[in-house]
Amino acid sequence: MSTIYLVRHGQASFGAASYDLLSAKGKQQAQAVGEFLRKTLKLSPFVVAGSMQRHQQTAQLALSQSFDDALIQTESAWNEFDHQHIFAQYEPRFKQPELLKQDIAQVANPRAYLAKIFDGAIDRWIGAQYDHEYHETWLGFQARVETALQGLCESIDATQHRQAVVFSSGGVIAVAVGKVLGLNAKQIFALNWSIANASITTLRWVDGRLQLLSFNEHHYLKAHDAELLTWI
Repeated sequence: MSTIYLVRHGQASFGAASYDLLSAKGKQQAQAVGEFLRKTLKLSPFVVAGSMQRHQQTAQLALSQSFDDALIQTESAWNEFDHQHIFAQYEPRFKQPELLKQDIAQVANPRAYLAKIFDGAIDRWIGAQYDHEYHETWLGFQARVETALQGLCESIDATQHRQAVVFSSGGVIAVAVGKVLGLNAKQIFALNWSIANASITTLRWVDGRLQLLSFNEHHYLKAHDAELLTWI
């Protein structure tokens, strides 16, 4: 029996020219993840991270606070879908991320506005009608993540690790949970929107089956500093 900890990256730089960098708060969140892992895990875990900068930064900062001798296995299969490309296909002016950030800054409820944009863009992506317009289709993304998850379980069996930690993104984690629970695309993305930065979702791998133990744990962040709890 092994436990898999799926960690969403710390807060990235939304609306900046490069989203794929941790913000100052994101770095603090990553360090808090490390403190949580140090207190929770008994032995050095098997560690995997996506190849995106926000995944690598989160992994490095977290491990510096917990298991600084752990080897990070980098696998691009754990990378997030290209949300900026998907937003731009839904609304061409969002090819410039700063325009979306400007729009959000002008509304009374930024989170509700972004949720509306996100839902519209994702509905278009998962609908299959416009698959030819995307770098990666929804079904392609889903298959990639499910294959990565299966590969992780096989690696755990081969190395006989009792714990594994994966640093990735909300969409990836939602697909992994959806695989375990048998959710459809709409249900998966409903989960995705609720996943906090630096939250931890836990799976158990036992007897060739995956079980969900916990989802979107973030109370440790609030206990550390209530200001560290973010979703965007």
